[in-house]
Amino acid sequence: MRETSEQGAQYTDDLTASPLGYGSALFDRLKFVQAIDDIYGQTDVDSLRSKTLRVRKVIESPERGSGGASKISPGADTVSLRRDVLVSELNQILEAQTVERARYYVRRLRKGVQAVRKTAINDINLLRWKEYENVVTDSLWIIDRRDTSGGHLGWYWGNFVPQIPQQLMLRYTRRHDWVVDAFAGSGTTLIECRRLGRNGIGLELNEEIAAEAQKLVDATPNQEDVTTGIEVGDSREMDVRGILMKHGVEKAQLLIMHPPYHDIIRFSADGDDLSNAGSTDEFLRMFGQTVDNLTRYLETGRYLALVVGDKYSRGEWIPLGFYCMNEVLSRPFALKSIVVKNFEETRSKRNQAELWRYRALAGGFYVFKHEYIFLFRKTGDA
Repeated sequence: MRETSEQGAQYTDDLTASPLGYGSALFDRLKFVQAIDDIYGQTDVDSLRSKTLRVRKVIESPERGSGGASKISPGADTVSLRRDVLVSELNQILEAQTVERARYYVRRLRKGVQAVRKTAINDINLLRWKEYENVVTDSLWIIDRRDTSGGHLGWYWGNFVPQIPQQLMLRYTRRHDWVVDAFAGSGTTLIECRRLGRNGIGLELNEEIAAEAQKLVDATPNQEDVTTGIEVGDSREMDVRGILMKHGVEKAQLLIMHPPYHDIIRFSADGDDLSNAGSTDEFLRMFGQTVDNLTRYLETGRYLALVVGDKYSRGEWIPLGFYCMNEVLSRPFALKSIVVKNFEETRSKRNQAELWRYRALAGGFYVFKHEYIFLFRKTGDA
């Protein structure tokens, strides 16, 4: 931070912000850093606050620099930043009572703008972690309604809310990583792959459902030019290696499994369908075969997400979710998190809230209003 005050003043006047979606703005990284250096170079609180206010004015009024400066030049090294977070950081500088304390906040802001610190499994810049309010980190997910935008039409029984694969990909993948969905259904995961710029392969037993889902996936804008396709077949024995190799890929970075909750909904008359398993033990055996077939093509150190719920049968609660969890844990996986996701209504219970309340009171049980998202990290090869 060695710029003179005169040079810094010029950089502050030249600073501009181009508005982006979601409350963000685009900045010339070099000019932004130089404007921050100008703030840092002040030797008294009043001057420091004056410079900070000039930068804040640019951020609050995108495309209007403090000196009416020109737009960001083509080819400039740019950085996208959340305007509300930047304003809060600048306010913190303004509220500092000493130059030393203000400079501490300036250094922290400068580091977050100039440097990037990511993990190996996602695109989140940990130096700007406050900007990711849309990424959920709590273990209880209260989702009031299903996202029905674009191809998410809700036409298929048993599909999960799009917010689930969206959150999973934001946390456990990077742009252009490969995602495999073992039970593609209506294509929810692949639609989100297109939206987020991830490559996705879906496996689906039912040919008619796969064809309809592929139409919806194909109709989703593909700005990142990613691969999103549904392969028809039994996920217990499909040639996953061959499918991936067609695209020059050996292993995926995220595996999503949203199997039938045994026989709560029977998706077909096919004997290979897990929803037609004759017993809980048979269901778990078939589920385990799916795990064995797919997880060998998941990169070690990456994540398997299992979305599943329990069931109630013959007066007894069947902890299907935890049975499935144990199936995965009998393989080389470590359990990282258990998320409980609520649901207010399912298609099978729609407009029947009073009936189910009566049944619960009469039968001594509680009405299902949740399902689980188990997060596993692959620790080795079987």
